[in-house]
Amino acid sequence: MGMTIRERVDSLRDYMRCRGIAAFIVVSSDPHSSEYVADCWKSREWISGFDGSAGTAVITLDKALLWTDSRYWLAAEKTVKDTGYTLMKDGDDETPSIVEWLCANLNAGDVVAVDGTVCSVVETNAWQGPFSVKGIELEFVKDPFEELWTGRPSLPMGKAEIMPEDVAGESAESKLQRLRSALKADEVEGMLVTMLDEVAWLTNLRGSDVEYNPVVVAYMIVTLDNAVLYIDERKLTPEVLDYLETQGISVAGYGDIWQALNDYDKATLLMQPSKCNLAAVKSVAKEKVVFRADSPVAMMKAVKNETEIEGFERAMLAEGVAMVNLLHWLKPAVKEGGVHELDVDRMLTEFRSEDHLFRGLSFATIAAYGENAAIVHYEPTEKENALLEPRGFLLLDCGGQYNCGTTDITRTIALGELTREEKEDYTRVLRGHISLAQAVFPKGTCGTQLDVLARQWLWRAGENYLHGTGHGVGHCLNVHEGPHQIRMNNMPALLLLGMTVTNEPGLYKAGRHGIRIENTMIVKHYSENEFGSFYTLEPLTLCPIDTTPIVPELLGNEAREYLNNYHAMVLEKLSPFFEGEMLDYLETLCAPI
Repeated sequence: MGMTIRERVDSLRDYMRCRGIAAFIVVSSDPHSSEYVADCWKSREWISGFDGSAGTAVITLDKALLWTDSRYWLAAEKTVKDTGYTLMKDGDDETPSIVEWLCANLNAGDVVAVDGTVCSVVETNAWQGPFSVKGIELEFVKDPFEELWTGRPSLPMGKAEIMPEDVAGESAESKLQRLRSALKADEVEGMLVTMLDEVAWLTNLRGSDVEYNPVVVAYMIVTLDNAVLYIDERKLTPEVLDYLETQGISVAGYGDIWQALNDYDKATLLMQPSKCNLAAVKSVAKEKVVFRADSPVAMMKAVKNETEIEGFERAMLAEGVAMVNLLHWLKPAVKEGGVHELDVDRMLTEFRSEDHLFRGLSFATIAAYGENAAIVHYEPTEKENALLEPRGFLLLDCGGQYNCGTTDITRTIALGELTREEKEDYTRVLRGHISLAQAVFPKGTCGTQLDVLARQWLWRAGENYLHGTGHGVGHCLNVHEGPHQIRMNNMPALLLLGMTVTNEPGLYKAGRHGIRIENTMIVKHYSENEFGSFYTLEPLTLCPIDTTPIVPELLGNEAREYLNNYHAMVLEKLSPFFEGEMLDYLETLCAPI
């Protein structure tokens, strides 16, 4: 029988006592600063039981605390109940930060430890200053969970796959040359590429090492005259090895990266402090490290070429067909009875699988009924799997990985009778979604400048949501992609032509309901005049938006016109895939209001 959470915490405390450690910070990341991590790096989940994608555990000799943001407060509260943990609501005005809490509860001379291989430079720098003032020492140790975690999963060993150039739209050799041009312009001689999606994009390789993210675990060092991929060579078939050679990429073992950094013989090496682990930085001579806040690869990857855009459009057709089939099944099945949240996920996956390009989910499906939808990142499980009834809302946030593109869509679906409050909340969220979708903005605009468009109708009602409004979407890659975002806090990365970005305002009322409406958009050219270039957002997502909850007087004529035009486009593009009763059904869903 496995250890309980309390026993796991006690084992870490024994480790700490032997080494004179007063507190241990367990972060959620891996050596590549990934959002989703391979099972072998889920140390925070192992020590706390909390499986959300964001969160940090802090263990002292007599306390255990879990910080996580507003997306996970309700879910985390349920998880840590009776485990000895205290939930710390990160972002709440009354909740101290991790550093503030440690400085208030530790003494001068105490040692705080963290695993330097999974903690970024930015994180450690943010801790070091306040700790120094208090006289607290920050120590970087080797991963203690190698010793404590019995049965820990091994490194993933999925095979690397070549993404053909007719899907990628550009060769790896060309991408590397573009990167070298950027490095020259930045006056540096090389770059350590740590992010798995950046490695995948640069090499045109894909894999299955991380759930939902089609990447391989690897590092790269790219200099002005060579490129080395650090990867377990058992993951590379002879075909992939030959391919890499043709693209000018040599191969070394995954663990060889540390010696390579130690032996790095160029004058300068670019690193991104928010994405580079501290162990990697400390492996290179200090005078050679050049820090830059933004990765040139991230910006190149975020701007999609025409082939990638065509791939997105093809993926959105497949996703739209699957969603319409699901909607057609859903309400009659709920009315008949016996449908649970997980059944929605299973049926949608079944409908998606009818398209030969479908390869899996891009994230865990959120099928949240009623009050469960108020938990922003709720995921049904066999233990928590609500029965759907012919009333209230189902929030369905889902995405697929296709061999031509990645999708991300949310629909809030009325299953039957709604309250006046539910209808008004839905209409305000929808109006915010449409206001952002209608945005026209000058070149040089960032997502923060547009965020208010999506929130304005909620703010007027004294309501708000605490998550971001939009994020980039990778091409056959991670569903969350930067550097650009649409959110309230300042995100200076500009919105550029060819960038994908989601449009997903929401509203969540604990114990009642949750609402979110999301389309994936693409930044397009709008006009050119004496005032410069102007851009707009065009929807890539093709799926009817439920019109039955709309309160007409709250929507407004301009928003109504946009919605009717959107539905006309959806009908035009999806109708060739349906006939008979199903075509009639699609026409009903897309009927103008």
